Amino acid sequence: MKGIKIWNIDILWRHNKSDYLKDYDYVILWLDYFNKNLSRTRGRKLKKDQAIFDPTLSDLVDAAKECGYNPQQEQINDGARHPRRAFVKSAYIALPKKEAVKKNTLILNIAQKMKNRTKWSKH
Repeated sequence: MKGIKIWNIDILWRHNKSDYLKDYDYVILWLDYFNKNLSRTRGRKLKKDQAIFDPTLSDLVDAAKECGYNPQQEQINDGARHPRRAFVKSAYIALPKKEAVKKNTLILNIAQKMKNRTKWSKH
């Protein structure tokens, strides 16, 4: 077989495998998960009655703090773009995983805190 170049598998596997793996120690929570204006196909993860209109990063961080998390500055990204809406800037926070808490439960808890905060701030 002329002209076919085969990669040397030994060379490929000598690299540190952790360079290519995701960080599974954190749960990523995008603002788009909580945005009532978005459809489910655009990134919303909640029912419309559980979501809020145009959540801000400070809403998300404050709600996470109320749930017992303390996101550090390096765990907050305010210039990121959600994969389903790559043309719009969004934001996310990375919270450390807790074994007993699933991501969906965490999203529901934070959404409840955000909803309570916005309900009281508008009155």
